[in-house]
Amino acid sequence: MGEVTYRTGDSDERPWGRWRVLDVDQGFVVKRITVDPGGILSLQFHRYRAEHWFILRGRARVTLGEREFELRAGEAVDVPVGTPHRVANPGEETLEFVEVQHGERLDEADIVRLDDRYGRL
Repeated sequence: MGEVTYRTGDSDERPWGRWRVLDVDQGFVVKRITVDPGGILSLQFHRYRAEHWFILRGRARVTLGEREFELRAGEAVDVPVGTPHRVANPGEETLEFVEVQHGERLDEADIVRLDDRYGRL
């Protein structure tokens, strides 16, 4: 499979919350993502990777292409390569989910932002 630049234990603070890499192997990365109440990630897509999101706690408002819907703990969604997507936390409690990335290139450079509340375009 392709290039992976993440390492287990990598983490980052973002304006909406934080992420931490739980596991890395050839062709996949597993992250735990925490979104603060009212937080919203950028509307984005990826050229090289697909993602699978599994909600651990809280409520997620998901944008996937032209659709918008909510997920709760125990529910999941697949994000195909090239599909615009975002997740927001409309609730009053912290949203946590596991993201499994898989594809030919797995790194932060494979983020194409289309819209961002925090001016990161």
